[in-house]
Amino acid sequence: MGTKDLLMNIISETCDTNIDKVTVVGTGDVGMACVFSILAQGVSSDVAMVDLNENKMMGELMDLEHGRLFLNAKISAGKGNDYSVTAGSKVCVITAGVRQKEGESRLDLVQRNTDVLKAIVPNLVKYSPDTILIVVSNPADILTYVTWKLSGLPKHRVLGSGTNLDSSRFRLFISQRLGVAPESVHGWILGEHGDSSVAVWSGVNVGGVRLKELNPAIGTDNDPENWKSIHKQVVDAAYEVIKLKGFTNWAIGLSVASITKSILRNSNKILPVSTYIKGMCGIEHEVFLSMPCTLGRNGITSVIDPHLAEEERCYMKFSAAKMVETASGIKF
Repeated sequence: MGTKDLLMNIISETCDTNIDKVTVVGTGDVGMACVFSILAQGVSSDVAMVDLNENKMMGELMDLEHGRLFLNAKISAGKGNDYSVTAGSKVCVITAGVRQKEGESRLDLVQRNTDVLKAIVPNLVKYSPDTILIVVSNPADILTYVTWKLSGLPKHRVLGSGTNLDSSRFRLFISQRLGVAPESVHGWILGEHGDSSVAVWSGVNVGGVRLKELNPAIGTDNDPENWKSIHKQVVDAAYEVIKLKGFTNWAIGLSVASITKSILRNSNKILPVSTYIKGMCGIEHEVFLSMPCTLGRNGITSVIDPHLAEEERCYMKFSAAKMVETASGIKF
């Protein structure tokens, strides 16, 4: 008699342990916030991590493993550039990338991050050909387009975290001004996850009442209540957090967990994520920007072409033009 006799097997069949497997590429501040949010909320019971910085990744793995008793999940990591650990992932989240250097142009940053993605995306698709890719790395919309091109996957299985976080900030700031809960405010930030994002004031409603019906000038330069400052607050929010703590991570981690959960649970939840929008809002170029998307086990199952005010449509076209201009110089 010995410890080998502790367990008496009564069944020899195996089950699909990868049913909700998620891979996160990049174990920096954002990547680990995604990993922790996914684990702590029980979004996945099987999370794999990959990072070129092996010591950092293994340290993060050990730290999480020590708390595994409280997480109810399997956690694994691929050493160095070993992507075999990611095999069978239903969702792969890409947070890896390089930071912008002082004086570096947006296009130069995009090109350097494109070169990083060339080493990541084919490996993820190799080991998980049926996966759904979520791009978090910035500039998110351009890099979602790059990932789609590099992956060879259909457009509904490649999406960016987009303005899901921007919309959360938008609803929060409106709720704070009105003194209600963020969940009671319904509104969207669409377009670019960045400076040219579009605040859809025409659709903001609280308790079923559209704010535009109470204040027809809401969000415009002629608004006597200056609601437009809320959108500026959304655009500046990340810069403010970075100024105070050096980076942003928790909110984007929670946002990515929400997107991932919507996919894995086949929820049909509508979230503003970056997707292929050629043919919508009068845009005729291959470009990825955030639109209201229905999410399920197949990725993006439908896209809503919103009824925007004329000014909002113009802003969307401007946002798209910026993306097209930047993408035109990328060397694949």
